[in-house]
Amino acid sequence: MNWNAIEGLDNVESPALLIIPDHVQRNIDRMIQVVGGPECVERLYPHVKTHKMPAVTKMQIDSGITKFKAATLSEAEMAAGVGAPEVLIAHQLVGPKIDRLKRAMENYPATRFAVIADDASILNAFNTSCGDPESPLDVYIDIDCGMHRTGVALGSASDSLRDLIESRDGLRYAGLHVYDGHLHDPDLGQRTEKALAIIRQVDEAEQTRPSPRVIAGGSPTFAIWAKNTKYHCSPGTTLLWDRGYGGAHPEMEFDVAAALLARVISKPQPGHVCLDLGHKSVAAEMPLDIRVGFPTLPDAKLVGQNEEHLVVQTSSADKMPVGQIVLAVPKHICPTVALHSRAHVIRDGRVTGEQWEITARNR
Repeated sequence: MNWNAIEGLDNVESPALLIIPDHVQRNIDRMIQVVGGPECVERLYPHVKTHKMPAVTKMQIDSGITKFKAATLSEAEMAAGVGAPEVLIAHQLVGPKIDRLKRAMENYPATRFAVIADDASILNAFNTSCGDPESPLDVYIDIDCGMHRTGVALGSASDSLRDLIESRDGLRYAGLHVYDGHLHDPDLGQRTEKALAIIRQVDEAEQTRPSPRVIAGGSPTFAIWAKNTKYHCSPGTTLLWDRGYGGAHPEMEFDVAAALLARVISKPQPGHVCLDLGHKSVAAEMPLDIRVGFPTLPDAKLVGQNEEHLVVQTSSADKMPVGQIVLAVPKHICPTVALHSRAHVIRDGRVTGEQWEITARNR
């Protein structure tokens, strides 16, 4: 797909998110291939946080994927709403969210919900609010394998939580959740070595006390876990891909399936253009100079960004009239998608007029 040859962009108001379903489908097919092909599709536990769209979730279900991860209850409800058989909320729920989970379980009885936990008090709260001896709530222990964000260490800490889960009639110990989000080395050899060290720790723990299921890895280590284990794999960014992972991990061979449409809205000084691509349209957690890239402006230098404006220095500025369309690929697609309420669909190189709602961006 030549992003710069797309027809019909003149009719799309900017800034806008664009999506190419053919690329999404190729990425789904590639994910299935990585875990061993259609006969191994049950190993996939992809994360919906990247796209947050019912249409993309439905594409995965149609391809045979039945299990999904979510970061928010809205994402979990979105997946359940299109018929996802299993949804794991991979973010420890606290406060009123636990009661909301109970309502979701009642509203979507065809979906089996699961949660992660790393705290005894939360396990007791799950048991009190959502526990049902006839249909226990599946609970995965969140393992800290080096990211030091959430979770407990493998060993006595995880064993204590497992004992507590197994002592509660309303809960069922479902397994381990092992997210290695700190592993994103561009060098495949280094990334593999670090992932294998975690795999050895998990294997050792599983030999001592096997779990019903282990859900592990993120997008950068997806293929490593798939190749070296029989565990479930949970990539996320692989659905849409972006400049960050595409540039750092080209060996993974996924396609960029989403981009941003912007326009020149001003030419403040020679050699500069201002685009309507502020940090309300593209995720701003990355450093400014790498936040977004432009396929047709290889020398672009991002020099300033505000809520609705992005000032770019480029040698092409003098040739770019006010109103000119510019396509951009974000460094990090997941939080960028959350800034848009819909995605404009591109098929066969042209804008179709179809729009996919990004329903799960609403918490």
